[in-house]
Amino acid sequence: MTEMNMIEAINFTLRQEMEEDEDVLILGEDVGRNGGVFRATDGLVDTFGERRVVDTPLAESAIIGTAVGMAVRGLKPVAEIQFLGFIYEAMDQIAAQAARIRFRSAGNYHAPMVIRAPYSGGVKTPELHSDSLEALFMHSAGIKVVMPSTPRDAKGLLSAAIEDPDPVLFLEPMKLYRALRENVEEERFTIEIGKANVVKEGSDITLISWGSAMAETKKAVQMLEENDYSIELIDLRTIVPLDEETIIDSVMKTSRCVIVHEAVKSAGVGSEISAMINEKALFYISAPVLRVTGYDSPYPVATVENDWIPSVDRIVREVKHVWELSLD
Repeated sequence: MTEMNMIEAINFTLRQEMEEDEDVLILGEDVGRNGGVFRATDGLVDTFGERRVVDTPLAESAIIGTAVGMAVRGLKPVAEIQFLGFIYEAMDQIAAQAARIRFRSAGNYHAPMVIRAPYSGGVKTPELHSDSLEALFMHSAGIKVVMPSTPRDAKGLLSAAIEDPDPVLFLEPMKLYRALRENVEEERFTIEIGKANVVKEGSDITLISWGSAMAETKKAVQMLEENDYSIELIDLRTIVPLDEETIIDSVMKTSRCVIVHEAVKSAGVGSEISAMINEKALFYISAPVLRVTGYDSPYPVATVENDWIPSVDRIVREVKHVWELSLD
């Protein structure tokens, strides 16, 4: 076991996967000589050379398009988009090429590739650097979407993503890159994509979150527990596919649910989870499913972003609200 933060866990995993499989390679802007804007690929070019750690032009569509071609021909590219807000330039290559290649070819071709991208607010970035756009890719059947919240989860999920035979969008919360250190196994291991983590069991209310929002959600749980609420906390880890079994089992037990995510509210992942609960567990819930999210606006300037991001106070308030609604 070694104590790591998330950025160290990602770097360690990339190195480990490249050592074990010569088909794994990295491409993206500044991933080589500079080691990535957050140093996630620091030192890898020195070990594996410029043919396996490829500095690309500033061209997201070219990065992903090249990665698709590599993957179809048998390589395992890990492509980096510097910030998730820049991914619009590569939507055609992701949604119309990578995600569809297995379906389009009737299973004759597939694209074992990973697209890494940092996202999330709370770090005072300029426009298009903090957007949480994960819901866009729920409509792109054929691509998985993974959003870890801890260093250990990042390591196990990244290894699973690299060995997956189909494309995986691996989204990394910037504000958690260096916020938490924990002991992580040095030996290779994987965490199943599509399997949520029940962080804490409880009986009163199910609280669901993932990725960047988990930090504030965990703080809210501590405050609520001090006030005698029994909270079941679920970290989804993966939003495509969703772990329907874990979600429904928990809501059937507690009968109340609050969902927390940093993306905008309308048509967000929380909407899909709420619909799933209504379809599968309607007669078990005693109050409406509530959501604590970002607002339906572009991500704001740094001076007011803390008022936009779901806060501990907002989460606590909505949990208490759903409890009161269930008693009416």
